[in-house]
Amino acid sequence: MKHETSRPPVIPSVHGFSPGFAALGLEARLLATLDQLGYEEPTPIQREAIPPLLAGKDVLGQAATGTGKTAAFALPLLQRLAQGTKAQPAALILVPTRELAVQVGDAVKRYGKELRTSVLTLYGGQAMGPQLHALKRGVDIVVATPGRALDHIRRQSLKLAQVRVVVLDEADEMLDMGFADDLDAILQETPATKQTALFSATLPARIKSIAQRHLTHPVEVTIAKEPVKTGTTPRVQQTAYIVAKPYRGAALVRVLDMAGPTSALVFCRTRVEVDDVTAMLNGRGYRAEALHGGMSQPQRDRALQAFRAGQTNLLVATDVAARGLDIPRVSHVINFDLPSSAEIYVHRIGRTGRAGRVGAAITVLDPREERLLRSIERLTNANVTVAPVPSTADLLAKRLERTRAAVQEAMQTEDIGGFRGVVEAMAASHDPITIAAAAMKLVFRAQGGDRVEEDIPALPVRRPEFHQTMRTMPRPSSRTGDRDRVEPSRLSERPTGRPDRERPNAGMVRVYVGTGRHAGIRPGDLVGAITNEAKVRSTVLGGIEILDRFSLIEVPEAMASMIIDRLRRTRIKGHRVPVRLFREERDI
Repeated sequence: MKHETSRPPVIPSVHGFSPGFAALGLEARLLATLDQLGYEEPTPIQREAIPPLLAGKDVLGQAATGTGKTAAFALPLLQRLAQGTKAQPAALILVPTRELAVQVGDAVKRYGKELRTSVLTLYGGQAMGPQLHALKRGVDIVVATPGRALDHIRRQSLKLAQVRVVVLDEADEMLDMGFADDLDAILQETPATKQTALFSATLPARIKSIAQRHLTHPVEVTIAKEPVKTGTTPRVQQTAYIVAKPYRGAALVRVLDMAGPTSALVFCRTRVEVDDVTAMLNGRGYRAEALHGGMSQPQRDRALQAFRAGQTNLLVATDVAARGLDIPRVSHVINFDLPSSAEIYVHRIGRTGRAGRVGAAITVLDPREERLLRSIERLTNANVTVAPVPSTADLLAKRLERTRAAVQEAMQTEDIGGFRGVVEAMAASHDPITIAAAAMKLVFRAQGGDRVEEDIPALPVRRPEFHQTMRTMPRPSSRTGDRDRVEPSRLSERPTGRPDRERPNAGMVRVYVGTGRHAGIRPGDLVGAITNEAKVRSTVLGGIEILDRFSLIEVPEAMASMIIDRLRRTRIKGHRVPVRLFREERDI
């Protein structure tokens, strides 16, 4: 049974809640939570996956990262647990990385606030004591990485005999990281009568094999990528900045300071995010107005009028609120996060670059959304430049350049005769260059150049070499459904007890990790440690060799120092191990 995306019929609002979510069969407490969070309407994956999951059916879902999969499985899971018999844990959600475990756990807690659902997040790197105590006390939902879940199962601290719902999120990435055996071992501990949902960006043969073994007559939900017609992409210079979620607000301010937009649309996913971003920008000295579905019509009209009249230069809006708006001469479109589809992205950036003018589109995205960005690039035949977040020195240089340009324009276009006499009088006792420098400083301050930069958090900005490395990595195939991945052969253990004497690939170096086969190390352990601690994608890594007492892994040379530094600070299989560059003459 297969569902394809379709536009839902217009349904009147239920008890004041979003008509889109109310039509899916969610109960009032969840609808109230969604309303408080500012969700206006479901994404395609949510529209198609929530009803069969509420009905208790298994679901095999294919949708790209960033399309709203977490809410698609979390909302029906919470409702079914609230309506069923008590069991602890009653649900298990498996995810590939520590970062995603925390993100999913926090989201489930937010959605289940009104239902008083307890959620526990389990991942490597945490102390076992608090996890063991929490499991003994009892929790409703466990969100875990496969390795840590299996550790608790072997300790018999995580018992899955009463689990009613299991979710595998980002299943293809879990397989890429070498967790296939772990997934089978974990699922064997769960009841045959459980409901299972598997979500993946792609459905290769390995994923379908897992689905055949562990899902029962699943409803297939495929969110097809909507093709964008050739020539529809506007003349827009597109730039993206990859920033961890806690720093996105500070990064947005720096990007705006560099861009200096005369009029910009800033798109956010939810009403709450719109309000938060608007307040943050106004606190930074910008003139910003909010626009979302929670505002009354007079409020919306006032916000639009102020933006059109130039009284405000930033309009922060949701996609729903911005539909059908006729706003001419938008200099910049800014995506505070990536939209759920390429079509929405094209519609957003199409609001700039009109009437033959060249516009600018700026996107601030989480590292996990980079695959979705590449998908958008392929579908729109556009080049999105990934750039490092501007530094304080960049901002200073840009403001000085704007001051120079303003003074030069005044010299050419303004009547400055009345000031010449003042300068000539001052020149009798001061150096003319000193006078000009002082005047430039005053102009610089008047343009905001004296703003204190220390109140902006230091951002973990990736070095330019990193972005160059990313851009020189092989691009994924253009075939629909393909995705960046590490080849399975590159994650396999080699039987030899000595490292391969072949040289690393061009641009790559080998990192020595002082633990190996005798300690039970597998390729997935190393990949997971690097992706979690160094915050890099598994696709940038090269070959892995697991030997008896140590391991070698190829990494981009430009990233080696950072990866080594992060690995030295973490534990692998519960132990700190030596990590350094591999030197053949020293280590074999």
